[in-house]
Amino acid sequence: MTERRSLLGGSVFEEQIGYARAVIDGDWVHVSGTTGFDYATMAISDDVVEQAEQCLRTIGAALSEAGCVFADVVRVRYLLPERADFEPCWPVLRRTFGEVRPAATMLVCGLADPRMKIEIEVTARRRPV
Repeated sequence: MTERRSLLGGSVFEEQIGYARAVIDGDWVHVSGTTGFDYATMAISDDVVEQAEQCLRTIGAALSEAGCVFADVVRVRYLLPERADFEPCWPVLRRTFGEVRPAATMLVCGLADPRMKIEIEVTARRRPV
């Protein structure tokens, strides 16, 4: 039987909405769409680049708990309400994914809270030990 386990990240949204920060299903790790909130303090920056950095810190922690690193990411999705906010994030995203080169999609769409300027979702595959 394939292992399936939910990882909680401490966000109040996880409880309120009913989801997990990440789900491990066998070798696959699915990290939920992650916004720029610092979930420990529920603070969020007004700056999209700082939000992207916070998204990646939260995602990195979830990947680590699942036994992965960013090099294991095979798919990334970027969701932004404002198309113009994407390019300023490129240097941050390139530092994280430039060597990894996951499949990627960027969508312009509304997010759940008007303070959110970017949401990032990843899928990773755990490597055999």
